[in-house]
Amino acid sequence: MNGIFREYDVRGLAETELTTPVCWALGRALADRVRASGDTNIYIGRDVRLSSPRLSQVLAVGLKAGGVNARIHVAGPTPLLYFCAHEAVPDFPTQSGVMVTGSHNPPEYNGFKMVIGGKTLFGSDIQQLKGEVQAYLSKVPEKIEGAFDGVDRLEDYIDYLRRGIQIKRRIKVVVDAGNGAAGPLAVDTYRALGCEVIPLFCEPDGRFPNHHPDPTVPKNLEHLIARVRETGAELGIGFDGDGDRIGAVTATGQILFGDHLVLYFARDILDEVPGATIISEVKSSQVLYDTLAKWGANGILWKTGHSLIKAKLKETGAMLAGEMSGHIFFAHRFLGFDDAIYAGARLMEGLSKRDETLDAFLASLPQAINTPEIRVDCPDQKKFSVVERFTSLAKEKWGLPAVNDIDGARIKIHGGWGLLRASNTQPVLVLRFEAPNEAALKLIRDDFAGLLGTVDVDVRVP
Repeated sequence: MNGIFREYDVRGLAETELTTPVCWALGRALADRVRASGDTNIYIGRDVRLSSPRLSQVLAVGLKAGGVNARIHVAGPTPLLYFCAHEAVPDFPTQSGVMVTGSHNPPEYNGFKMVIGGKTLFGSDIQQLKGEVQAYLSKVPEKIEGAFDGVDRLEDYIDYLRRGIQIKRRIKVVVDAGNGAAGPLAVDTYRALGCEVIPLFCEPDGRFPNHHPDPTVPKNLEHLIARVRETGAELGIGFDGDGDRIGAVTATGQILFGDHLVLYFARDILDEVPGATIISEVKSSQVLYDTLAKWGANGILWKTGHSLIKAKLKETGAMLAGEMSGHIFFAHRFLGFDDAIYAGARLMEGLSKRDETLDAFLASLPQAINTPEIRVDCPDQKKFSVVERFTSLAKEKWGLPAVNDIDGARIKIHGGWGLLRASNTQPVLVLRFEAPNEAALKLIRDDFAGLLGTVDVDVRVP
């Protein structure tokens, strides 16, 4: 059971790890936390995976056993669950919610993302929860059954976005949901905003028969790019399996990565709020941070991880935050959580206000050569120690402020930068490099490879 308690959620194989006793015990343990927060009600959301109905039902039984009333929402994306917990209705006051979702993982996986009393559970909270669940496993009843109120707040969500988004002209957009949970709501929302929507794989299917629902992987955007070109759409928008991460492509098929999107959104926000705080993460391009500084923003480079970014957003009062992974957080005119449907609406709003294509926007940015994320296998039990030792040696070699150790080691050398960090969710080390030209990029990679080789001969930069 220990392996299912991750950095940002509880997640594992639905049939063999997220068993009925484990899910009941999780609900029972969460009930204690819900009541301690001052809530007595909770929403349960669920994605379209085949295991989600069972998991949500059993979780609700465990919550009820702990004195908490649960309402199970119809299938939909994670941001819809966040919306329900944030914008509670008078007859069901709460700031708590649990989303049953495997996000972008393969179909056989599932999991739980948790917000208790308005606070997202992550890191040490989830590790403490592990012991609480373990204690309740000895108290699982023989029969796990119960009836719960269903709820459908899809129209509430659409109305909220309709009131807050102003798209000035009709935008033609292709929407690829990868057969995940966001498809129907995204299509209905964008049409309600006056857009011409061309759906692609928007029929929910927890088997994900067409492509894996992860829009940050270029291969998964091939269908979207082809349909955008075929239909003459101005852009394409893709979603991950539970709708909290966005991918986007231009009319010609160029990909807008997470740091591009942050800059696109930041430009309009800074017009309204000069000097606004904008947050991104250690994997983002230096172009982002240099451009934010040029535009007068208070740019913050922060740790990777959507829960960590969300907490930093609240701490600093930032207007916007975003990750390379496509988690985009708007506090400007919105509720501060990662909602890919909302981010897509803001993208089209910006496009409708400017006489500029997304291709022209990308061409306007300073150019740099960079790699995608490079993932190198490294066992969980030693990945953090490898990064710690590497960082220590890097400080001896290059000194401060060249070495930024806020999350691994991001090192400015040879006119560019390189990054080594340990993944919080997988047994891998993550590297990324950026430079003004290929020669400098090779120098950075070679320096990282050489230093990493002195730390652990089994870990190599490919």
